[in-house]
Amino acid sequence: MPVIAIIGAGPGLGAAVARRFGREGFSIALISRNQSKLDSMAAELTAAGFTVSGYAADVRVPAALEDALARAAAELGPINTLQYSPLPSRDYLKPVLEMTPELALEALQFSALGLIHAVRTVLPAMRQAGSGSIIMINGGTSVKARADFAGTSVAFPAESAYGEMLHDALEGEGVRVSQLVIPGGIPQLQLDNGIDGVADRIWDLHAVAGPFRTMLIPLEDGRE
Repeated sequence: MPVIAIIGAGPGLGAAVARRFGREGFSIALISRNQSKLDSMAAELTAAGFTVSGYAADVRVPAALEDALARAAAELGPINTLQYSPLPSRDYLKPVLEMTPELALEALQFSALGLIHAVRTVLPAMRQAGSGSIIMINGGTSVKARADFAGTSVAFPAESAYGEMLHDALEGEGVRVSQLVIPGGIPQLQLDNGIDGVADRIWDLHAVAGPFRTMLIPLEDGRE
């Protein structure tokens, strides 16, 4: 069975993506910081007929993240789809005049460096297989900085730059790298198909080759 690893898995979008890929025959590795919450999610998804396991790791701790991905691959099989979508801390949404070097570094560790460590763990198997997908989920500050969301305005563009370079470097190898920009909280956006519609868009990014960046809705329509 193909395997998707969802980094930043939670009961909202993470669970919706798990269900969407599970219906396509994927096994699912859920990764976030809280093992008990992961176990609850995994139990619900398993009861629905999917193959799921949870692996606790903090994306700011490289060894823990790499170990979680390695254990998932050992237990479920090689990871051929990686979704990187950890939800930023509210500390990263402070105004720019309250930004400290320490907070900026933590935001970069959470977004850009966490993604780099994850990719370096799963990419060798994807390249060997000649197929795979890496999907980044980001907010609107990945496209346009906001002085009141200083942490993500620093970190998301760095994450985006790395992803875009990967997209270009891997384009001829069968490994797709893409970014879905969601300019606001999904419930506040009042989308026609809600969170399941977003999961469908993420499936499309995996299934169909396309440009690096996709906007879920126009940036100016967001509610961030």
